[in-house]
Amino acid sequence: MKIKFKVPSIACKVCGETITNGIKTKLPTAKVEVDVATKTVTVETTVSEDSIRKIITEVGHKME
Repeated sequence: MKIKFKVPSIACKVCGETITNGIKTKLPTAKVEVDVATKTVTVETTVSEDSIRKIITEVGHKME
């Protein structure tokens, strides 16, 4: 399933890389797309939305 998150704390490409690396470390098969301009993260995976939210928060980003 594809899940899209609004992450207003994304400020630059490095933020996107941090989020992507955090997700891929715990979920290596997940497909992650970060759009810095719209401050969104789209994740295609089989794990729950709450699990992804927790990972994004753990790498230091705030979510809506």
